[in-house]
Amino acid sequence: MNKNASLNRSEEQVQPVLTRLTQDTSNSEYAELKQIIKKRGLLNKQPVYYTFRVALLLGMFLLGLAFFLTVHNGWLQLLNAVYMAFVFAQVGLLGHEAGHRQMFQRSWKHDIIGLVGGNLLVGMSYSWWMDKHNRHHSNPNQMDMDPDIEIPFLEFTGREDLATVGKFRQFLIKHQASIFFPALTTVSISLQYNSVKFLMNNKPKYYALEWFLMVAHFALYLALVFTFLNVWQGLLFIVIHQALTGFYLGSIFAPNHKGMMIIDKDSKIGFLQRQVLTARNIYAGPITDFWYGGLNYQIEHHLFPSMPRNKLKEAQQIVKAFCQEHEIPYHETTMVQCFREILQYLHEVGAPLRRA
Repeated sequence: MNKNASLNRSEEQVQPVLTRLTQDTSNSEYAELKQIIKKRGLLNKQPVYYTFRVALLLGMFLLGLAFFLTVHNGWLQLLNAVYMAFVFAQVGLLGHEAGHRQMFQRSWKHDIIGLVGGNLLVGMSYSWWMDKHNRHHSNPNQMDMDPDIEIPFLEFTGREDLATVGKFRQFLIKHQASIFFPALTTVSISLQYNSVKFLMNNKPKYYALEWFLMVAHFALYLALVFTFLNVWQGLLFIVIHQALTGFYLGSIFAPNHKGMMIIDKDSKIGFLQRQVLTARNIYAGPITDFWYGGLNYQIEHHLFPSMPRNKLKEAQQIVKAFCQEHEIPYHETTMVQCFREILQYLHEVGAPLRRA
């Protein structure tokens, strides 16, 4: 599919594919594809690669912490806030990979990385993320099933009766293309808020430990900021750090599915079509791969969630050729074009309110 293809493909727009690929046919073709992937060894765990990544991110974090503790210039620390936003987001991406069990043979090793990286360093509940993200993977872009399209205030489905929502939300939806990028700056705070809310209402496996690590995160974070910076510099540091962490994470997550096909709740689409037709890839490259943490290979990641990050590039060549051979639309575009598509789609969703 080229970059000018229609946005938010409905089931009607890809009906020839859906008609040809019954659920049974889709499952058999996915089994065929998975067998090819397994024979290449692309699903094998990568402990050496991930040990290096853990060491790299730990080093980056300690470097930022050392700068914070030793440089006594509040304004230079604001640059450190920008750097630490990048580090925190990268740690979050590593926790995402731990949740998918991509790294080691032992599950407890993934849990340690998820708990330390998520709860302690980033302030995000590992179990909340696992619960939410697993539901997303099972039902990408599916109405009333995928939590990632149930965004407060904005409207990503194009299916809601806009006349029934409140005036304030109508105003936001009407202008959502304009406020989309500013809204991304709230992602980090939203992750932390939902983490606390989840732990207050649920008792996951590591319930006590998660609470301890979350409290430790907020206590240490605030203590360090306001011990080494004055009140105004400290507040500015927190605003910059949290806003940029959220913006970075949001800019990585949004291109994956926003503006792609929305699936009805009772849809019978098979697993193969469900994962490919609702996802968008960003063209690969060394910088892109590092910046997106491998999520620029969103189609391959959704087809094989446990595939290690360093194997996604090789898998893409196989998956893309397989989709072309079986006439399944495969959407891949640039970093800039993907946001054009998202903003155009959000603009179209809000059009009825602007006309009214």
